[in-house]
Amino acid sequence: MQRTISDVMAFVNGRFVPSDICIEGGSIVSVAPAAKLLSAPFLYALPGFTDVHVHLREPGFSYKETIRTGTLAAARGGYTAVCAMPNLNPAPDSVAHLQAQLDIIARDAVIDVRPYGTITVNEAGEALSDMDGMAGKVVAFSDDGHGVQSGDMMRAAMLKAKSLGRLIAAHCEDNRLLRGGCIHDGAWARTHGLKGICAESEWGQIARDLDLVRETGCAYHVCHISTRQSVDLIRKARAEGLDVSCETAPHYLLLTEDDLRDEGRFKMNPPVRQKADRVALLEGLADGTIGMIATDHAPHAAEEKAKGLAGSAMGIVGLETAFPLLYTYLVKQSGIISLERLVALMSAAPAARFGLPAEGLRPGAPANLALWDLDASYKIDPSDFLSMGRATPFEGWQVNGACVETIYRGETVWHKK
Repeated sequence: MQRTISDVMAFVNGRFVPSDICIEGGSIVSVAPAAKLLSAPFLYALPGFTDVHVHLREPGFSYKETIRTGTLAAARGGYTAVCAMPNLNPAPDSVAHLQAQLDIIARDAVIDVRPYGTITVNEAGEALSDMDGMAGKVVAFSDDGHGVQSGDMMRAAMLKAKSLGRLIAAHCEDNRLLRGGCIHDGAWARTHGLKGICAESEWGQIARDLDLVRETGCAYHVCHISTRQSVDLIRKARAEGLDVSCETAPHYLLLTEDDLRDEGRFKMNPPVRQKADRVALLEGLADGTIGMIATDHAPHAAEEKAKGLAGSAMGIVGLETAFPLLYTYLVKQSGIISLERLVALMSAAPAARFGLPAEGLRPGAPANLALWDLDASYKIDPSDFLSMGRATPFEGWQVNGACVETIYRGETVWHKK
């Protein structure tokens, strides 16, 4: 069955062009100049986004999220591919444990889901997982949620990953420096009598790992960076020619400790930091040090997020809000980055780094795209989310940009009612 999407502003070869897009059999047949001159209002056709850092919680924690609800939320946010983090039960540390997750993905996912395998058995940091057995079935290896505390263990993991042609995606966190903290170790924590998490707990382990990358030649990716020191370390490593990349998330680009409230929806790991850290992250986006934006979508049950900053679980949701927030506050209002750059940071760049399809809107490419009304204006309302998680620090924020329809392999997987 053939379908033509007419009179849209399509993102083609890095720029926006008035276009008619013809789809047939799951692929894009043609992208032709629009038959008529576009006049407002019109929709923007963007390539489906790729999020390389998403917690779908299944198997093991389906009371927080399921692969079905998480991928529906992703589709609503314009995503057609996500990489699922491995802190699950059972953790995907062997082919058998991974298969439990793959079976649910095959049954319930509405978009492309690529799982991670763990670096160590049960993410415990004591023995390497079955990286050989899982290599052909996972997008990369990560112990997300836990830093690999032993340098020797990380060295062994890097050597194995290199031999398998796979990426190590590191959650960098030195447990010795956490000291029971719940937010950034800064003025807000001191004023409110809360234990803080120092920046070195992140950047110190990045520095260790970069030394190991120099030694092993492993392809290495740093998850959810939040500090100015992390940006500087990665910038220097890339200038040195190391095969290193990193991601940050919308909350680190838009919030600082000054925005905190003593509510669980402001608690995530790593925590939001100081103004200087946010500025450094934005500079890292501008100069290419930070090559992609991921959400670290981490849903929890309502009761797990209802215990303030000290007692709540760490993690917020982000799939349904990422693009509207970033478009509104980094593109439309401030001009910090261009719309073209934002689209690349959320689609082609992460896909290319993680070896996923990044063909964009062109003839012969898979029909993975989303239609956006960038003029739509509304307030973020968690009660409207498709995700089972509701914890977001952006509740009530005014944004522009609503996803009208998401198409995956030529089929509509989300349509705004």
